[in-house]
Amino acid sequence: MDKSLGDIQREVDAYISQFKEGYFSPLSMLARMSEEVGELAREVNHQFGEKPKKADEADNSIELELGDILFITVCFANSLGIDLTEAHNKVMHKFNTRDAGRWTPKNTD
Repeated sequence: MDKSLGDIQREVDAYISQFKEGYFSPLSMLARMSEEVGELAREVNHQFGEKPKKADEADNSIELELGDILFITVCFANSLGIDLTEAHNKVMHKFNTRDAGRWTPKNTD
């Protein structure tokens, strides 16, 4: 089932809203996001780098680590009242204008 960013934001909000604690503070969420990015880096290094996993290390995946980053990103946005669809549209506009000539286009022949 495909979900829009708005659907995902509402789903995460419904989940977080079940708990008295609610969303963490922005500083705590930034720390959590940094932790998750570190876990992603570790997985990428294990899969594509020169550092194999230890025999006793958990079997995580890049997919799950990206999912964790998406979750904390949505929590962060929700807690600050940011619509991620609108944020994405603004970023794409920036890339399509400011960076329009930065990359070599593929041939369309």
